[in-house]
Amino acid sequence: MKLTAAIKKSFVAGLILVAPLAVTLYVLRFLVNWLLQFVTPVVRTARLAQYTGNVEIVAEFLAVVLILTAIVILGFFTRLSVGRQLFGNIGRLINVVPLVSTIYSSVRQVADSLVERKTGYESVVLVEYPREGVYMIGLVTGESPAPVENVAGQDVYNVFLPNSPNPTAGRLVLLPEDQVHEVDMSVRRGMRLVVTTGMGDEPESATASPKVLETVQK
Repeated sequence: MKLTAAIKKSFVAGLILVAPLAVTLYVLRFLVNWLLQFVTPVVRTARLAQYTGNVEIVAEFLAVVLILTAIVILGFFTRLSVGRQLFGNIGRLINVVPLVSTIYSSVRQVADSLVERKTGYESVVLVEYPREGVYMIGLVTGESPAPVENVAGQDVYNVFLPNSPNPTAGRLVLLPEDQVHEVDMSVRRGMRLVVTTGMGDEPESATASPKVLETVQK
């Protein structure tokens, strides 16, 4: 019995050690295969293999360097007035296409929220969802139309509830003012909490409003 118990404990200990490594390697393999979809066309189009002695992995590494360099150059160009005007016009053209504009604007909004302090979202709030006593981070996108407020009989806010860890997906809820709990938190910090599932929190004080504290204490 003691030998069997020792074997079981050793197996569990080994499983705890191996399982995270296996999952990590699987995720890395998935990411590498996904990135190769962009790297391989660059290698073939630019014929980089002929510059690396037909060593494919070196050609792929060179392609990654070229892609990263191109991104840096584009980023630098967008900081200039000419670049902002050019890419601003491209963004306006994209917004003309219905489905593409929705996807583009959603991803762009999330990206801006993660790296910039000024975003299209007005503020971070807490919403009791999916049940009372459980709070979910929401992003106020604006006030609801007058017909909605007429039905509710009070001010109503458009609140986007982002999914975690993929904030580009979520749901829009129209909430009366008394169901929206304000919280002293920046949009960037709120978005990072969603993306990192709470593990990438910044050392920033976030004090909930008296309304939230009162609700929690009940």
